Amino acid sequence: MKKKIFYLMTALLLSFTPIALQASAIVAEEPTTMSVENEVKAKALVQRLEEIKAMDKSSMTSKEKKALRKEVRSTKAALSEMNGGVYLSVGAIIIIILLLIILL
Repeated sequence: MKKKIFYLMTALLLSFTPIALQASAIVAEEPTTMSVENEVKAKALVQRLEEIKAMDKSSMTSKEKKALRKEVRSTKAALSEMNGGVYLSVGAIIIIILLLIILL
């Protein structure tokens, strides 16, 4: 029983080690403001997404549906690229919280 607990704790400890190494690579960036040109493009993309969402897809062929899915994915990627920002993984957040608890 004790060996199982020891192995479990060792596995958990080793699973968090690579995350700790990646946490040092997180760099905080200043939030960027969107230019007027980008805002217009973003509104147009959001409007297109709403149009696709409102479409009746029951009469479409599978190829048309596939093309729409690709368009939605590329549109969402373009929108997220315009917004920018810093994203933290769950593992990085846990490590930051643990470091704050230990240091404070």
